[in-house]
Amino acid sequence: MYSRHTEIPTLDVRPGWLVEARYFNLARRALVRLGSEVRLSPPGLKHLDLILQRDAWIVVDRVLNDMPVVAWTAFHARGRRSLHRPIACELLLFHAMGSMVMKRALSGMERELCAAIDMASPAAPPGKVLPFLPRSCA
Repeated sequence: MYSRHTEIPTLDVRPGWLVEARYFNLARRALVRLGSEVRLSPPGLKHLDLILQRDAWIVVDRVLNDMPVVAWTAFHARGRRSLHRPIACELLLFHAMGSMVMKRALSGMERELCAAIDMASPAAPPGKVLPFLPRSCA
């Protein structure tokens, strides 16, 4: 498991950052179906990868030996009652331009995870239609 984001000093920490529910729900579903750690290469981010773990999402720079660029950690999902509301988390910035890649990384994550989940899901067997039995008039 990747853990350098806990060892490297941060440039900025932003507590109370909100992550859209669609990203959070998709990432959780992917971690359940694809494994405890998922590594993606979002399109448009040439040498950056996104590592998804249950407790953190980390954008890393492959060229700099997986140095973290930005990380979402400490998700406040415990006791969550609605699936449509944003999730509060802690945003860690390790690079001065980290905030510029966040939106692109999340939108790329959405596309790549949807495709990966579709490929990993078993195909549903063809359905069978059952006829209704006539009601008795008794």
